[in-house]
Amino acid sequence: MRVLFSSFFVWLCLAVQAQNTIGIPDIINYSREAYNAGTQNRGIVQDRNGVMYFANYEGLLSFDGNYWKSYPLPNKTVVRSVAIGKDNRIYAGGQDDFGYFSPDKNGKLTFTSLKKLLSGKNYNFSDIWNIVPYGNDVFFLCREKIFQLNNNTITVYPAVSDWLFLGESNHQLIAQDGKNGLLEFRDGLWTPFLKASALPPGYLVTCIFPFGKDSSFVCTVNTGFYILAGNTMTPFRFAAANPFTNERVLTAIAVNKDWLAIGTNLDGAYIVNRQGEIIQNLSRKEGLQNNNILTLFLDKSKNLWMGLDNGIDFIAYNNAIKHIYPEKLNEGLGYTSLVYNKEFFVGTSNGLYSLPIDEQVGDLSFLRGEFKSIPNTKGSTWGLSEVNGNLLLGHHDGAFQIKDDRLIPINGHTAHWTFLPFSNVLPSSLVIAGSDVGIDLLRYENNHFTFQGSLPGYNTSSQFMAIDNNNTIWVAHPYRGVYRIDMTDSAHPRTRLYTEKDGLPSYLKNHLFKVKNHIVVATEKGVYEYNPRSDAFELSPYFKGFFGERNIRHLKEDASGNIWFIEDNSLGVVDLSGTQPEIIYFPELSGKVVADFEHIYPYDKGNIFVGAEKGFYHINYEEYKKNRYPIQVRIRSVRAFGKMDSLLFAGYYGEVGDSLDQPANAAYRISNNWNSLHFEYTSPLYSAQSSITYSYCLKGFDRDWSAWSKKTEKEYTNLPAGSYTFQVKSKSNLGNESTVTGYSFTILPPWYQTTWAYLFYALLFSGLVYLLYRWQRNLFRRQQRRHEEEQKRLQYLHQLEMEKSEKEIVKLRNEKLEAEIEHKNTELASTAMHLVQKGELLSNVRDELMRMKKGGNGDGSPDELKKMLRILGEENKMDKDWEQFAIHFDKVHSDFLQILKSAYPALSAHELKLCAYLRMNLSSKEIAQLENISTRGVEISRYRLRKKLKIPTETNLFDFLMELHAAGARPKPDA
Repeated sequence: MRVLFSSFFVWLCLAVQAQNTIGIPDIINYSREAYNAGTQNRGIVQDRNGVMYFANYEGLLSFDGNYWKSYPLPNKTVVRSVAIGKDNRIYAGGQDDFGYFSPDKNGKLTFTSLKKLLSGKNYNFSDIWNIVPYGNDVFFLCREKIFQLNNNTITVYPAVSDWLFLGESNHQLIAQDGKNGLLEFRDGLWTPFLKASALPPGYLVTCIFPFGKDSSFVCTVNTGFYILAGNTMTPFRFAAANPFTNERVLTAIAVNKDWLAIGTNLDGAYIVNRQGEIIQNLSRKEGLQNNNILTLFLDKSKNLWMGLDNGIDFIAYNNAIKHIYPEKLNEGLGYTSLVYNKEFFVGTSNGLYSLPIDEQVGDLSFLRGEFKSIPNTKGSTWGLSEVNGNLLLGHHDGAFQIKDDRLIPINGHTAHWTFLPFSNVLPSSLVIAGSDVGIDLLRYENNHFTFQGSLPGYNTSSQFMAIDNNNTIWVAHPYRGVYRIDMTDSAHPRTRLYTEKDGLPSYLKNHLFKVKNHIVVATEKGVYEYNPRSDAFELSPYFKGFFGERNIRHLKEDASGNIWFIEDNSLGVVDLSGTQPEIIYFPELSGKVVADFEHIYPYDKGNIFVGAEKGFYHINYEEYKKNRYPIQVRIRSVRAFGKMDSLLFAGYYGEVGDSLDQPANAAYRISNNWNSLHFEYTSPLYSAQSSITYSYCLKGFDRDWSAWSKKTEKEYTNLPAGSYTFQVKSKSNLGNESTVTGYSFTILPPWYQTTWAYLFYALLFSGLVYLLYRWQRNLFRRQQRRHEEEQKRLQYLHQLEMEKSEKEIVKLRNEKLEAEIEHKNTELASTAMHLVQKGELLSNVRDELMRMKKGGNGDGSPDELKKMLRILGEENKMDKDWEQFAIHFDKVHSDFLQILKSAYPALSAHELKLCAYLRMNLSSKEIAQLENISTRGVEISRYRLRKKLKIPTETNLFDFLMELHAAGARPKPDA
């Protein structure tokens, strides 16, 4: 019986120890397909800039939150161990080789083997299992030897039997030798240091780390755990039976000052406190890829990394968001939750579950135990409500009251959603129950609810229901609109339907809530509120400042007045605790809530429950706001591409832990053929990767910063020549913003825009200018010659024009003279007519005298004599006419008569008159008429004139007179 009782007690203790916390931290699995490398991962380190490194089966593996990169050893062997030294180099140990990874000039990690520093006899060795930086030195352990690297010199310490372990804690470098046990390195020697030890025979130390100010925690493979204080080793005691008795423990680490994480090869990892109590077990059941934990590592954000036998797992242990699975196998949809009477109830698509609450546990995610299924609740549990101090359940099979984990049916005819007290004064005798086919009226008496019938005149699903201060019931239907039910006359309620005709953006997707004591409708275009004056809905001015016209699906007000909401499929809260409202999103839960059945239950500041597609999420909001980790961004690679790609920068300046700021001498000068660049950037905040957004700007090209986005790469094509700086910054959902990280570079101009090209252009331009000058000069000379020729031609033409003008003038003058001569000739003709008349007169006198003579009167009568005298007087007048004719004749013919008189003064007046008639080119007949003589007489007068003028017979008289006139008209030369 004693043996049986002891066995039962041990089983009971183990059962209690095995109870896990209900809240499981978010676990991210990285399979070998994700990181594209080997299976086993035996070592994990993190540099100062947050980048993670893993000792992987196929080489060194790095991860920066978004990108994985593998660096194989030159001999392509397994990397067994990894460590970062004081010099910021990544030391790695493999099979028959060890050395360090350090960035080259382009920032790409390259391996430098230290094996070349060994002498010939130490050149061959087995796997390097441990690497420990100690001061300025680095120690490497293999089975046969320990290598000490100091100032590029290696000291070798051979094993007495086998070196089994090497580690450092509290400034002690400790190794285990298979024969001599634990040794301490001091003054260049490995010496025993334990005076009292509880270590059993055959122990094998796997890890050691600080566990307090002056003590260390020592972990062995299968012989337990110990506390090393000074030179004394004592066992670590568990509160109950040791759960690791049948486990192989390969790794352990301090999670915080009170908790430890211990990794096993069969049962995952355990979280244990200093008192030996098991806090939590993380295994494949909780989401690990497998239970064989090879190494554990706590990063700068206090989150846990696990190197597995096959894969890598990340546990957001320091995150304030935990996952709750009421049932381990089904993992149904989370519909409703409520804390009632020191029990935590959760309703899923599979049923209703409960868990007792320990009042000493403030964060309910740390409640230990397993949820208990409430009998007869299998199926969808839509809603839990506490009304009049009683717990009511809206189930797919009806409405129920829960008492002592038993169901008491209220109405089992149809599914029910929610329950509301009709009166503001509790307990309310009338309770309104929203069902799938209308609204039920429940009568409350003596802690018992009785179905009183359905609300008359209304038979529509009432999932979203609220009651205002005027006892008016409001119901939103997802695809009909919003109903207003006036309960003034409860026997005959008046119902009115509001649709898009009444101010709502649509009759679809309307969800109704009571927030800040107001009835509001969450729609696809913002939050709307009822206006009783216009009897219509309008966009709420209060909520518009928070949500604008975005798609809001759910609203819930907590006890502090904060407004929790779901926008599209993202959870957020309007925090009103500060001086200014702050909107905080939870990107960790984006896309994980249950669409159309959203559920938010803010129990208190430290316990917010959200229904999820798999169970529930728990948010310790108070802790979440505190986790404002510093955030930084790094440019992990820069590539230039043209016809081929070229890596310009691989993420490191100097060593791996050096500053992310680019040194001035590291600005890259890029050929113009590679003027298209691709940038990759990341922020190594692993627990909040989904919440990080980025903004970038290419200084010298972009006008302003880009909008915030989750994009982790940017490409620029065909950049013109010039100097640029690519700048990027990151921001978390809590508003933490990193400093700006930049990468400066210069795109060189193409060959035709280089200095030599411009010099060539200058010389070519000078030559062209000279040739142009020569050509211009020759052209000028040709033009000058042409101009001179043209001037001569123009002068010639001008001369011709002048002559032509003179001729024209002479012509005009001649024409004028001819006109004048014509006029004068007219006058001369008139004068000649007078002469003719005179001749006629003389002829008349002659005839008259002849008549008188014939009459015989020799003396004549006085009258006849008077007549004769009168006729003679007329002849005298005609002589005056001749004188007038002579004057006009000389004017017309340039003093012809004067010249003739001057040349031949002996000429008589009659002969001058004849010459004048001849100059006028009158015929002999015309002259005869003028002279009143016969033609023969004219010929005789002409003959006498020729003789007097001494004109030869062959010379024409007219021509002679013209020549004489012309000769007499010329100006005489000076004497």
